Amino acid sequence: MASPVEHASFLPPVLTFLAAAVIGVPVFRLIGQSAVLGYLVAGVLIGPSGLSLIAEPDTAASVAEIGVVLLLFIVGLELHLSQLVSMRRDIFGLGAAQLVACALVLGGVGLAAGLSLGAASVIGIALALSATAVALQLLEERGDLGSAYGGRAFAVLLFQDLSVVGILALMPLLATAGGGAGGPWLGAAAISTGKAVAAILAVVLVGRYGLNPFFRLLAASGAREVLTAAALLVVLGTALLMEQVGLSMAMGAFLAGILLAESNFRHQLEAEIEPFRGMLLGLFFMSVGMSIDGSLVREVWPALFGATLGAILVKVALVAGLFRLFGSDTLGALRGAAVLAPAGEFAFVLLPQAEDLGLTGPTATRFAVALAALTMLIGPIAAKGLDKLIERRTARGQPDVSEPSAELAESGEARVLVIGFGRFGQVLTQVLLAEGIPVTVIDKDVEQLRAASRFGFRIYYGDGTRLDVLRAAGIGRVELVCICVDDRAGALKIVDIVHEEFASVRTFVRAYDRLHAVELMNRDVDFQIRETAESALAFGRAALEGLGLSPEVAAARAEDVRKRDIARLVLQQAGALPDGAGWMRGAAAGLKPEPLTEPVRPARALSTETRDLIGNDRREAAERVLDKPALAPQEPDAPGADGEGEAEPESELESEGSARDA
Repeated sequence: MASPVEHASFLPPVLTFLAAAVIGVPVFRLIGQSAVLGYLVAGVLIGPSGLSLIAEPDTAASVAEIGVVLLLFIVGLELHLSQLVSMRRDIFGLGAAQLVACALVLGGVGLAAGLSLGAASVIGIALALSATAVALQLLEERGDLGSAYGGRAFAVLLFQDLSVVGILALMPLLATAGGGAGGPWLGAAAISTGKAVAAILAVVLVGRYGLNPFFRLLAASGAREVLTAAALLVVLGTALLMEQVGLSMAMGAFLAGILLAESNFRHQLEAEIEPFRGMLLGLFFMSVGMSIDGSLVREVWPALFGATLGAILVKVALVAGLFRLFGSDTLGALRGAAVLAPAGEFAFVLLPQAEDLGLTGPTATRFAVALAALTMLIGPIAAKGLDKLIERRTARGQPDVSEPSAELAESGEARVLVIGFGRFGQVLTQVLLAEGIPVTVIDKDVEQLRAASRFGFRIYYGDGTRLDVLRAAGIGRVELVCICVDDRAGALKIVDIVHEEFASVRTFVRAYDRLHAVELMNRDVDFQIRETAESALAFGRAALEGLGLSPEVAAARAEDVRKRDIARLVLQQAGALPDGAGWMRGAAAGLKPEPLTEPVRPARALSTETRDLIGNDRREAAERVLDKPALAPQEPDAPGADGEGEAEPESELESEGSARDA
């Protein structure tokens, strides 16, 4: 029987990874470096070349690949098929040119260094590929994924992922060059290509017609953890299918993200995946650091570091030139080249496979793997140094003129985020849409999602009280958030989150009743309105007109009531009225309905039960008067000014317990 120690044996490596992350990343962020560099250095320190705290780095690397998979899924969620089609020139033009040019130059250098044609070709291709995880992480940290150079960099990365299946099919041909095996190779390549195309078609069909109904069914169950499991199932299942047919797992995850980019569940899925993505991506970077062969670095460090710097400079020069050729400005071309300079994750797949096929020897493979890992370690430093140079240039009065990307920026980016698409939110959005203002709406009611199909804006399934959902919905980029949820506590929670995390975003909030309005005012919201206040005033104005008053007189009377009600609300919020003071002491029922106009006569009871009720209310009113301080001011329009302690009729704009309008 296994001992408790054996059962707990997985904890030391987990704790080691966590400790390395929470120590290494903040240190490098404090000195102005990228979090990627912090993860890489932490991996070097805890790996075999450092303190040897991790016994099996290969196992960690296999798990860490899921981080790249989840990263590509989230990137796919941010795109739409129409945007992907509009990027075809950069994907198949710039992407192909980058891969071919860098592979030829780097492979030519290897050939000149004495490598065989096959070895030089594979190493040149492996180094020409770029690190998707590093590049996207750097672009995300800069906030430049939506810029012109960021869009072109992503197009290059996407082409590289698409080309992996062709590269893998090319390697057997290189291994058997001159051996008369052209026929079998062509047949195998055709079969693998057919499998890949069939798998892609299957994923597209299932994603197009099956995923939305599937997630709608799960959302209707109300089990949020099941939705998390379903999101991971879709992402990892698609990634595994693509791997089985020869494509990369990252490519499969990206395809799944593209298919769900138009889904109403997009932001909720992104919020569910984000925590896993962040941790596993950090683990991936640490696994890359652990893969660096310390003994090889010590043996041939001059040649290795020289080759690393040379590879980075060659890629930066070639890619920057291609970016300029495809329309980027000089600064954008340099920044795009810098983020694409590190060798890609697929180098750790291609190089060992090349050794298995006999294309490269053990020494060349070890050198090339260490070279690829070092480019990932030094590349972020070079990118950060370039950022510093650009900042100095900007400080001297030469601003960065990189233009926003039309490809990745969602057309008509939302200016308003509306949380809650019930009867209140629907009317609000009609007003915004009438003015042509782009709106994003979040709601967790599946029925409301179905109703939203008639509207011309994006509405997503999600819980607006969760910070990760708000981030995924782009709350940091909107001008104001309209909180229209039918939940007092939920609205207050959202206000607190927005004020704490997104101070520049204005908050417009639907208040349930007077007490809720005071609570919102105490939180310094930019605007609040009780959900029935304006409709009740309009109703009262119509009633006066129905009784024969002119529209002008009725409107003036309603406006007078509105002003006095607002004045009373402000005093109650400040605790300047007796009922407000009760609320300030924390009494839930401190705010009671009070008439804004002094009653002409006392309330009259029309039944025995009502007389008993009024009698109790009078006793409570008398007790409140006795409890008041001697110098407490008496509001002119408050009831009981004549000392008779009349009952408090329902004359307030609405009471706390009033029924909702239909």
